[in-house]
Amino acid sequence: MLTNQQPWTAPRAEHRLAGRVVVPGSKSQTNRALVLAALSDGPSVLDGALASRDSSLMSAGLRQLGADIQPIGPSSIRVVPGLARPVGPIECGLAGTVMRFLPVVAALVPGRTRFVGDEQASRRPIGPVLDGLGQLGVKVDSHRLPFSLDAPGRLGGPQVTIDSAASSQFISALLLASARFPQGIDLRHHGASLPSAPHIAMTCAMLADRGVTVVSDEPCHWVVRPGPIHALDDVIEPDLTNAAVFLAAALIVGGSVTVPSWPANSTQPGAQFVGIAERMGATVSYVDGSVTISAQGWQGLRPLDVDLHEVSELTPVVAATACLARGHSRIRGVAHIRGHETDRLAALEHELANLGVEIRRTSDGLDIAGHGADKLHGGKFGCHADHRMAHAGALLGLAIDGIELDDITCTSKTMPKFPQMWADLIQEV
Repeated sequence: MLTNQQPWTAPRAEHRLAGRVVVPGSKSQTNRALVLAALSDGPSVLDGALASRDSSLMSAGLRQLGADIQPIGPSSIRVVPGLARPVGPIECGLAGTVMRFLPVVAALVPGRTRFVGDEQASRRPIGPVLDGLGQLGVKVDSHRLPFSLDAPGRLGGPQVTIDSAASSQFISALLLASARFPQGIDLRHHGASLPSAPHIAMTCAMLADRGVTVVSDEPCHWVVRPGPIHALDDVIEPDLTNAAVFLAAALIVGGSVTVPSWPANSTQPGAQFVGIAERMGATVSYVDGSVTISAQGWQGLRPLDVDLHEVSELTPVVAATACLARGHSRIRGVAHIRGHETDRLAALEHELANLGVEIRRTSDGLDIAGHGADKLHGGKFGCHADHRMAHAGALLGLAIDGIELDDITCTSKTMPKFPQMWADLIQEV
């Protein structure tokens, strides 16, 4: 568990940017690929895999459940599948993918598995996944971390109905392992609108790449037949949601930021940030597999009204950028991010207001009355153990003196080298 907090003064940018940032691999793709490789019918090699706290926790949990996962290069790992009952508790940290994906894997191993996590993890919703496993015959003693799971000798099914309105990861969790269920799965979502649907599309595409067909002949309904998950050597794309914070720096400071190896077609929702940046006044160009965002700086920012229901992970970056635009901005469709690493709507309202931002929570997002960076002031900025909150604070520090983040170590969740990467970007001319 993370215990050593490290305060950090967000550096101010003194000149326009001319930066190039190599972004580490996608967390979403890395952790899905790890689960699929551990359940496959042979060894796999994953290139470009993310090395972070979340991915390390996923690898450690899968090792406890019987897989052999070994690094074979700077960003390459070899996975030999296997299933076994763990001898100790599985540590989830604050990682949503770990606390939601691994119980479904553990359900394939008869007997008891214990799951624990960070103190804040008990506030993250996981109940719908455990409810779905209960419909397959699995018993759990709690619907919050920590909990113990007792798997039967043979899972039932295939009909499962859950409410996944709080996170698309509940659907992905059940789909990833469903081909290994004796009867597959016939899965339905029953509830309010599904958030982050592109992440479910990512799961289905990665399953299809490994020979597993997900039939979805109507909205909110997925059917997977039992069968093998074929081993696949895979290349992980850069994390486009993590790329957003660096690209947004160009919007605030002016100049340009380039991210290489940008996929021409991607299932990552983070790819939508370039369109948001254009709406806020940026110019976007694609050259030789790289994307470049060029902008005038915060003085040229345009406010926007945007629905981030599909890409809610971008909310902190978009909110921080919108604070510096002159005019009224609105972020909609993200009520579910109250259950992310922290209640992100409450955290953003509190921390941004503390810097002088005129901001108000709504039922599904944020209203921001922007007056420019020169109307704001420095101060303490709480990260709430949330890497995306830290990204928001770092962005504001580019244009506002004296922003002090209470804990930069939370960025290790997806980018352990973030402070150095940020410093390198600002210093590059």
